[in-house]
Amino acid sequence: MSDFRMFGTLGSALAAQTVRLNTVASNLANADQAAGSADAAYRARVPVFSAVLDQAQRDGAAVGVQVKDVSVSQEPPRAEYQPGHPLADAQGYVYYSNVRPVEQMADMISASRSYESAAQALGTVQELIQRTLRLGEGA
Repeated sequence: MSDFRMFGTLGSALAAQTVRLNTVASNLANADQAAGSADAAYRARVPVFSAVLDQAQRDGAAVGVQVKDVSVSQEPPRAEYQPGHPLADAQGYVYYSNVRPVEQMADMISASRSYESAAQALGTVQELIQRTLRLGEGA
């Protein structure tokens, strides 16, 4: 893969991890939201990634990643019996988000490390191109 194609590959990785970090932030911000029904309760969002394949190559090598969708978790919300709560339904239940903060924090750490790795690789590619250009100056 040429150095210039690496910019596109790494750029797509940075964009994908940015979406991942944004969904984690949204999930954590809504982790304790209460609702009066299971349908109204916030459900965790999860980005869905797919590889971008190079159609020009016979082997169909992956040259990047894209966000296909941001899906909504199908896991049911957490129901708590709180008959005195203003949002309680007729049976006295209040529904809370299905977000698991510990899992979200682990996902955030993973996404930030992936972002950092791609950013460092991008800097390395840029440095190698600059060094290559300097070699040409001396000739």
